Amino acid sequence: MDGLWTFYSTETPLQILFVTGIIGGGAAALAGRAIAATWRRFPQVVGYMALLAGGVRFMHFALFEGHLVSLPSYLIDFVWLTLVGSLAWRIQRTNQMVEQYPWLYERAGLLSWRDRKSA
Repeated sequence: MDGLWTFYSTETPLQILFVTGIIGGGAAALAGRAIAATWRRFPQVVGYMALLAGGVRFMHFALFEGHLVSLPSYLIDFVWLTLVGSLAWRIQRTNQMVEQYPWLYERAGLLSWRDRKSA
């Protein structure tokens, strides 16, 4: 556990949780939903999360004097944001498929749908 904090050497765990976890994660969830709501494909989630990770790095720098250019910290932020954004994208896409095409698909869980069985 001590190894992770060396990437954020000038910040406390609470600051990291606040900026990357809550603010960045919330923005990633909203972005993932918005990307899916406009029927865009999944690779766009990855691209937008790369941009958002840069913004999160800037927030670490501006608010808590963290390192602006730190590849390991950027990659950790990027992975977290991509996980959250991907989850939000998939949940929204599942909701869209079962609500937009109820005669074709039924929900098979939170993250998936299946073909509706003909009666």
